[in-house]
Amino acid sequence: MKVSREQVAANRQKILESAARLFKARGFDAVTVADVMQAAGLTHGGFYGYFKSKDDLIAHTLAQIFAADPAELDLARYAESYLSMRHCQNVADGCPVAALGCETSRQTAEARAAMTTGLRQHLERLSAGARGRTTADKRRAAIGSWAAMVGAMIMARYSDDPKLSEELLAQTRAWIVDPKRTPPH
Repeated sequence: MKVSREQVAANRQKILESAARLFKARGFDAVTVADVMQAAGLTHGGFYGYFKSKDDLIAHTLAQIFAADPAELDLARYAESYLSMRHCQNVADGCPVAALGCETSRQTAEARAAMTTGLRQHLERLSAGARGRTTADKRRAAIGSWAAMVGAMIMARYSDDPKLSEELLAQTRAWIVDPKRTPPH
């Protein structure tokens, strides 16, 4: 039975969304093509009609994850949401950089390129909503703040002490929103 173009597009989107959740929750190596297709509610045999390989799926999934970001992010509000215990405990729906950054460095050139493009796009969005007098000040604030957020999130997730995890997130949030740390708007 022939599938309509609309259904093909919808199926591809389901595959990408399922892959994103699974990859972030379990990592690239612990997820099989069969796992992704099952999570998407599709048969394993149909996978190659959508992607050339698992590596191709990884690269497209990373590109898809970052494409969903809003146009501009207020840095302080983003930090409040990002550096929350809710985000810390929900890896599958959270930040791809905190969940997959280290793993992506060992993936294909296409996957690394997709992550690099995503990083650039995200930094542009954060820079637009950062404090600073100049574009360079705003970009510096965005890069430093996001690097601190990702690092704090990774450390909070590694810790088996919930109090330490909460402290890491709270202190990083406070440091980011500290008006003395960066120049005013």
